[in-house]
Amino acid sequence: MATLVNNYIFKALDAYPYELEEAVEALNYALAYDEKNCTALLLLGRIHAEVLKEYEKAKSIYAEALVHNMNAFEVYPHYIKVLIWNEDYEEAGKLIEFALTIKGADKAAIYVAKAQLFEQEKKYKEALKSLKQAKIHTYNNDYMYDVEREEERIRGKMPKKKRKKETKNNHKKKKS
Repeated sequence: MATLVNNYIFKALDAYPYELEEAVEALNYALAYDEKNCTALLLLGRIHAEVLKEYEKAKSIYAEALVHNMNAFEVYPHYIKVLIWNEDYEEAGKLIEFALTIKGADKAAIYVAKAQLFEQEKKYKEALKSLKQAKIHTYNNDYMYDVEREEERIRGKMPKKKRKKETKNNHKKKKS
């Protein structure tokens, strides 16, 4: 039966995100055979979050996946994203801290999510610190490039500091 479930999951993964009807149908079959399958629940949660923008539904699906397997490390980055999108910042922060303790979790992706949480809260310096940690835990060049782009975007949002020299010159002009 596990092979049958996996076949449906493979069909769903192959169809997502371009053939959503086919992906959902395959997921429904997979979950009919194994309602606790974390991979099927993860993809179903992604469809609800990323495509349908049904964040509350996605949250409940991700939570269900983690009830069945708390060590399903692939669920955490997606669950954290949906919490941030839904503006559940406190809950996202707690989940991030917990996810960082899960053996095998993609720490780089979790630190990027942590940076995005700080960015939403306009804590740009903390976001940059999290991205520094993400770089430490990144083990491929493609993802490093993504982290650097995140860093660049966040730096662009930081308030610009006035230079002391410019400020002094402005004071001299006003006195004249």
